[in-house]
Amino acid sequence: MSGPWLDAVAAVLSPHILVPLAVGVAAGLIGGAIPGITITLTVILVLPFTFGMDPLQGLATMIGVYVGGESGGLVTASLLGIPGTPSAIATTFDGYPMARRGEPGRAVWLGIWAGVLGGLLAGVPLVAGALTLARLALSFGPWEYFSLFVLTLSIVSGLSEQSLLKGLISATVGLLATVIGSDPMMGVARFTFGAEALRSGFPFLAVLIGVYAFAQLMGELERQARGGVAARPADLSVSHLQVLREILGQWGNLVRSTLIGLWIGVLPAVGGSAANVLAYDQAKKASRTPERFGTGIPDGIVASESANNANIAGSLVTMMAFGIPGDAVTAVMLGALIIHGIAPGPTFIASRPHLAYGIFAAYFTATVLTVLVEAGLLRLLLRVVRAPLHLLVPIILVLAAVGTYALNNLMANVWVLFAFGIVGYLMVKTGFPLAPLVLGVILGDQIEVNLIRAMMTEPNPLLFVARPLSGLMLALAVGSFVLGVSQQRRRARVRTAPDAAAAPTAGGR
Repeated sequence: MSGPWLDAVAAVLSPHILVPLAVGVAAGLIGGAIPGITITLTVILVLPFTFGMDPLQGLATMIGVYVGGESGGLVTASLLGIPGTPSAIATTFDGYPMARRGEPGRAVWLGIWAGVLGGLLAGVPLVAGALTLARLALSFGPWEYFSLFVLTLSIVSGLSEQSLLKGLISATVGLLATVIGSDPMMGVARFTFGAEALRSGFPFLAVLIGVYAFAQLMGELERQARGGVAARPADLSVSHLQVLREILGQWGNLVRSTLIGLWIGVLPAVGGSAANVLAYDQAKKASRTPERFGTGIPDGIVASESANNANIAGSLVTMMAFGIPGDAVTAVMLGALIIHGIAPGPTFIASRPHLAYGIFAAYFTATVLTVLVEAGLLRLLLRVVRAPLHLLVPIILVLAAVGTYALNNLMANVWVLFAFGIVGYLMVKTGFPLAPLVLGVILGDQIEVNLIRAMMTEPNPLLFVARPLSGLMLALAVGSFVLGVSQQRRRARVRTAPDAAAAPTAGGR
């Protein structure tokens, strides 16, 4: 192993590959930071430029886009409260409050360094156990996938600070939104009311941007009108040594979130949007002070971003070991491999060690390069964030609309953006959490597809409980829900205790 590995490292560090890899990281950072421009779209835009490259050079470039895009999403999530990518949803929960509190540099660099450390940790099993992890992922049937998605949705109990009922209603609205459009299995139109524009359903990216961008920006404008808007971030300087100490001081959270991200990445078609929220939820449930989550603490940022970058390593495992795309980005990369005449599969690592270990080396190098490239681009991004709010809001909304329209060149997507923007704004005003709705839209189709597949394979609903992994995840989902209820009741008792203690004193007077 040492021979091919050292040769691959030397090849990736040569200018022939290192330069396009760094360019890919920069492209991914910019694409990930702009709401509406997904990592997948950025990879697709970069792909044609790699056709004339040799296989390792082209794949290294796309891996750079992939790794850079995951880190780019945290910039707007922390500074504007708008996730640049779906995998940065949970980063907004603590990153944006920390930035509004006057610590934007700390918020951004906590995310960057957590992502780098999580990515490097996840790279170890990527190199050492790719085949083992992929074989374990292939043991998942539709029953296990259904239970996994139910477990992911159960985190609404941890994301709903004020009311568990409101969290469940929000998730239900998201799930119901996925019912509109064509049936995912048979392609039959349902609940479209004869409108052709509704046949394709609601693109989750349009929902994500609409819900978060409108709600966040309209809230900022309202606070500005009342004279209570927070100052725009003026400086992103920070003590990197202090940030690293903060992250390493909660090594348990870092390792747990990395393992969650790695495992979710290994499972085909799940993706980082589930990994970061699930890692955030587990960090909150394991914390001794869960009530502080969402107020701008480092724990939530570390959990979300370390899971994001670890998810990349897991997706690469599935792509290389069995030729199965772990998410939309690796599906594009898989196509690039096939274009270059390479067939990934169980014999890929043994038959093409130079290329396989080159991909490993490119992943590690891109993870490290993220720090250097992002440090250079943050000054440019800070100029954008510091722009006057009355100029910044229309520009962001226009970019969001253009990015949404570019999904499949349909004006209907822009109307979806606008409609869900109003829904998100009203939800925030009435105290409903946004994350369960977005998660419901993302996972709704997958829950339905795997439920149908399971029942078509074996029409026995008891198998969801009888199969060990499926039953375990359903049990964890119930446990997560119960734990969320108990935490909420404990917070309610803490809030009412001072009032009860003060009542006799007030009465004595």
